[in-house]
Amino acid sequence: MSLALVAMFAGCAVTPVYTPPRLEMPANWKVEAPFREATPADDLPKGPWWQRFRDARLNGLVEKALADNATLAVAGARLLQARATVDAAGAAQYPQLAAAIREQRLRISANRPLTNYNAANFRTTQADHVGQLVASYELDLFGRVRSVVEGAIAVSEQSAADLENTRLVLTADLATAYFNLRATDIELDVLRQALALQRKTLGVVTTRRELGAASGVEVAQQQALVDSTLTQFDLLQRQRALFQNAIATLTGTPAPLFTLAPDVTLIAPPAIPIGVPSDILERRPDIAAAERAVAAANAQVGVAVASFYPSITLGGAYGAQTRTIERLLESPSVIWSLGASLLQPIFDGGRLKANEAFAKAGYQATVENYRRVVLVAMQEVEDGILGLAALENASAQAQVAVASARRVFEMATARYEGGVANSLEVITAQQSLLTAERLAAQVVGQRLLSTVFLVKALGGDWEAPAARAASGG
Repeated sequence: MSLALVAMFAGCAVTPVYTPPRLEMPANWKVEAPFREATPADDLPKGPWWQRFRDARLNGLVEKALADNATLAVAGARLLQARATVDAAGAAQYPQLAAAIREQRLRISANRPLTNYNAANFRTTQADHVGQLVASYELDLFGRVRSVVEGAIAVSEQSAADLENTRLVLTADLATAYFNLRATDIELDVLRQALALQRKTLGVVTTRRELGAASGVEVAQQQALVDSTLTQFDLLQRQRALFQNAIATLTGTPAPLFTLAPDVTLIAPPAIPIGVPSDILERRPDIAAAERAVAAANAQVGVAVASFYPSITLGGAYGAQTRTIERLLESPSVIWSLGASLLQPIFDGGRLKANEAFAKAGYQATVENYRRVVLVAMQEVEDGILGLAALENASAQAQVAVASARRVFEMATARYEGGVANSLEVITAQQSLLTAERLAAQVVGQRLLSTVFLVKALGGDWEAPAARAASGG
């Protein structure tokens, strides 16, 4: 093939031009009172999202998880593999050069087919020494190699997004387990205080029975209440141990070697700047990964289409061949070759067409998966916003309920000690107070968990990737 013909074919790439899928995004989120959205003027820490809870112990646990978590390490290794694949695919864009050496001793048959009927064949035993450099280069006229490289780059970028998503999921799971443990500590403290009150009341009832002012049934009823609370305490202790073990595993620590001391300090959830719906396209790494999967699938379509067109490879070799090694460098021993090969599929029983259909169907599947991921992301953000608004209302109401239940308990206790009411009234008031206080403690934990859920739904960080890059973060 002449150089003019090669030049004529140049630029005939058949890879489809990639355009990221476009989805119609709403202009704003549906925000309901009393949800509080942060503004740029808010005094928010500038570090990673978990630091906005201002909890030093959580910050230390997250740092350890990011350093020692096995799942995160696996995702990092996958990214290194993907980047190595890019380098391997990119190597096909350049000429390939190899050295070949052959050393053999061979025997030629005297009964081999004749090349000349006027000359007889003879059996020959001889040595064959060959050393040469071999070069080859595929002319990528139709974009096959370019498509392979583009696909490898997209897969590498998808792996990078997967790593970011693994980091986001890890930190969110760790924060969730940690806040579950903290909420359990608060609930356990509520039970301890309730046990102290119930045991105090048990002492009063026991004294009244000894004085003949109360019956044995009243003592048994109060003792049953104490025993029931102790049972709840033991169950919560078990639940706390499970959360503690989960934190240990997430931070890369064997569970038997890990402990966290109880802490009943209340944590205020931070206000969250939710931005606009289109921000999640930049902020959520799972969306970025889904989009890169679309780009990789588009490149695979290019590879499939290019397989219909000729594959042209330039090749050459230069070296020496001789019967005796000492004459290898002599001029008569020089061998060389230079040429080109063209491979054009003619009939393959429909294999190439099927490959093209497979690639196009795969591309369509990744587009629909991208659409699904975006829709799920918007649903999760809306769920988080509505959940936080509802829980803020519930938290305020729970505190009112605790105050009311405490007043009822105090009144019932005073009435009982004054001989106006029976012990059942006190027991009922104690149960109501314990229920109200536990519910209030649970709402505290649920607000923290819902905040983590919303942060995760928004993509983790407060800033979009462009803003982080501009600030050097």
